[in-house]
Order: sequence, then structure tokens, then C-alpha cells
Amino acid sequence: MSGEEKPKSHGRLRVSVSAQPRDLMAPQRVKGAWAARIVTLFPEAFPGTLGLSLTGKALDQGLWSLETIDLRPFGIGKHRNVDDTPAGGGAGMVLRADVVAAALDQAAIGTPPDRAAWPVVYLSPRGKPFDQAMARRWAAAEGITLLCGRFEGVDQRVLDHYAIEEVSLGDFVLTGGEIAAQAMIDATVRLLPGVLGNASSTEEESHSHGLLEHPQYTRPAVWEGREIPSVLTSGNHAEVEKWRRTEAERLTRERRPDLWAKRRGP
Repeated sequence: MSGEEKPKSHGRLRVSVSAQPRDLMAPQRVKGAWAARIVTLFPEAFPGTLGLSLTGKALDQGLWSLETIDLRPFGIGKHRNVDDTPAGGGAGMVLRADVVAAALDQAAIGTPPDRAAWPVVYLSPRGKPFDQAMARRWAAAEGITLLCGRFEGVDQRVLDHYAIEEVSLGDFVLTGGEIAAQAMIDATVRLLPGVLGNASSTEEESHSHGLLEHPQYTRPAVWEGREIPSVLTSGNHAEVEKWRRTEAERLTRERRPDLWAKRRGP
């Protein structure tokens, strides 16, 4: 590597342990850029896939920033314990309220108290399902703090005290919230101005209008005996749009009757 080249911060394989927010976007950040703060036991999991492709490029350009707050340094005692046995008995361990609170207080430094301007979210399988509308709401905020759970979850008192929003990636259980956090951040960051480059890209894709996206085709014109639908090569833009709309509705009815019912109303 030449003396003029600087390593990309989001390419590092390890993140040093620190109670201070770790900014993974070392280059100059654009003023007012959207920010994500992640409270996690595994800061080395980030940026992960967020450091690749368009989100990684936008991270380099300072269009958004990513910080991690390592939960471990806030742990109790010699061994920095962050969890304890569940009250009332049961399997597993629960993240302590006092430990999580200290990390959240650190993460809140410099952020607005208004939850609309800066949501604070716990990634939980019992939370409200994450969807495109939520991604748009988050993208319209100044930034977000995501709390990644582990073990059997987080002491309910800290969730209540900080009025934390619980959000689920889907009806399944992961070993922790880090993967879910990356997925949700990706869905949000791509909606930020300048990240995709073409704003219309986000207007025609699945869920943008309550419908799944229509099928896509490209060259070659014939592959394995299968041809591109003739309407797409007709040059008739009105007919193309009509076809795409019809296909989007068909796919939504077939694959997501819940979305179709919601769109049709009671």
C-alpha cells in the first residue's frame, strides 16, 4: 500500500473494546448525514455487509455513519458480567438493566430526545414486524440507535424506562440482533438521498406501493427456449406499464394474500 493510500475503516476485521461509541466511518462525514448507533456485545460484526456495494460506498462518502457501542465494558465486576439468571427461574440468561442502561446513556450523547427524530429500537422477535414503511420513517429521522439482544433477551425494566420500540425482522428467532440490525440498516440507508443515485429505483420495487415487484428481464432475448415477454420489447411504454402493474398485482395476490387484502381494504 502506498503512503498516500488510507485503509478503509469499514474494512477492518477487528474493533477495539471501548465504552465510547466507535465510529466506523473514519472519513469526513457530510454535515447532517444520517447516523446509526449499535449497542452490541459483538462490535466486530459491523459493518459486515454494510461495508460492501452501495451502502459501503455511501459510508466512505460520508452520506451516513455507523458507530458501535460495545456492551462489555459496561459489565459488572472483575469479569464484566452483562447478564444474570432470569427472575423466577428458567433457562438461559438475561441482559441486566443497569448494564444496558449505561450503554444506552452513552449512545444517547449528542442525539435528540425526540423519538421521532432519533428512534431507539430493541431488535426482538416479539416486536412489531419491520417493513418498508418503517424503513422510510427511520430514513426520515436524523439517525437511530439499535440495541442488539443476546441470550434470553433484555430486562423489561430498561425497555420500559427508555420507552424503547421493539421491532422484529420476522417470525423466527436468531441468536442475536446483529444480523437483523444489518438488514434493517441496509433497507433504511438505501432510501437516503444520494445512496442509490437513481431515486426511481426505490419507487418501483417490492413493497413501495403495497405490491410485490413485477418480474424483470434482460438480455439475451431468448434463453433456454424462453423469450422475454413481447410487450417489454414493443416500445409501447403505456402497455409496458400496464403489463408491469398487472404482473405486480398477480404476484401479490398469489404470494402475499395478506398484502393484497390490506391493499383492497375491508
